[in-house]
Amino acid sequence: MRYRPLALLAAAAIALAGSPALAAVQAQSPAGDPADATLLARATLPAYTPAPGPATGAFSDPNNGMVPPYPSQVVLGISSVLPAGNGSYWAMPDNGFGTKGNSVDFLLRLYHFTPHWETARGGAGTIDVGRFLSLRDPDHRIPFPIVNENTADRLLTGGDFDVEAVTRVPDGSMWIGDEFGPFLLHFDRTGKLLQAPVAHPTLKAPQSPNLANGETPTVQGSRGYEALASSPDGRYLYPAVEGGLPGDDNRFRRQIHEFDTRANRYTGRTWQYRTDGEDHRIADMQSLDANRAVLIEREDDEGPAATFKRVYLIDRRHVDADGFLVKTEIADLLDLRNPALIGSHDPAGGYGLGNPFKFPLQSVEALLPLPGNRILIMQDNNFPDSTGRVPGKTDATEMIVIGLRNLGKGSTQD
Repeated sequence: MRYRPLALLAAAAIALAGSPALAAVQAQSPAGDPADATLLARATLPAYTPAPGPATGAFSDPNNGMVPPYPSQVVLGISSVLPAGNGSYWAMPDNGFGTKGNSVDFLLRLYHFTPHWETARGGAGTIDVGRFLSLRDPDHRIPFPIVNENTADRLLTGGDFDVEAVTRVPDGSMWIGDEFGPFLLHFDRTGKLLQAPVAHPTLKAPQSPNLANGETPTVQGSRGYEALASSPDGRYLYPAVEGGLPGDDNRFRRQIHEFDTRANRYTGRTWQYRTDGEDHRIADMQSLDANRAVLIEREDDEGPAATFKRVYLIDRRHVDADGFLVKTEIADLLDLRNPALIGSHDPAGGYGLGNPFKFPLQSVEALLPLPGNRILIMQDNNFPDSTGRVPGKTDATEMIVIGLRNLGKGSTQD
């Protein structure tokens, strides 16, 4: 385990983590050293968590003791998260069971999560799931057929979109990044679609309804918009393509685009991000201010095989000599300080629990900056497939809060 002289500072942050706001100590150093990243709080949701609604999973496969169909909707793992006030969050699963074909009975929603944190002072370490927002298209904004085409509510399903990233702009509306188009989807604060899905001028995934017969996709399957950040004023969106583009001779290149919400079009500005591995993904990205953002870069392994789950800071004003964004590591999710042994017994025998604490879960996909140099991290458990903690046992959905040395000044969310 790596150690730095900030042990006393980290201990103070952990002690404060039991307060309702989970306040963290403000460090005075201008740099965030990943060796100082400390687990402050953790909460988990059982892998199988039912939710109101019709049966789901009829077209999915059984795995790890979970046998579909399930008698109601299931919450599943989380791909993106928004603050909901008073220490609660809106948590968004993706399309359901992984493909258009097996997710036509999975309803796209955001669920209200209230964590009861386990911290250095103790705590339940559980998550309450409350009401939900249903994503829907009652005004027929979508120009192509959807699963619930002829219903009044036109509830959206995983057979229509693969929603992976969500950001809220100042008017309260939400923009969601989709992988199947890839599309940008604009919803009001209740989940009603406000306009037709916005396609990129050149990016088309294999699942895109705009892909003509015989046309070659320009985005790999399941590598569309996994991450989506917005400027603090809501004018610009920054969707990031998760993987490399077909035909790109640089397999480490990922693209971040700029979309103008006032003009309702892409500006043509792009940034290049260089990953540390050919198959590494940009899994989520959130803005700190008008120029800086934090993002997750990860591989696709889990458990003891996991080797790379990291959080980086980027500044769109700073690129290197090759034109790639300069990135600064601020947290290694496989090596977090945990002197208080938060979460060390849940689940029993789970891999990566202890000091250091590891987050060795396959699809680490949700990131939210919090006040006080903290970030919230969650994962998609690919229900029922991911088994990063205990072999043969579907992973619970985990929420963790990490205290950092310093992110500098900028807008964060609570």
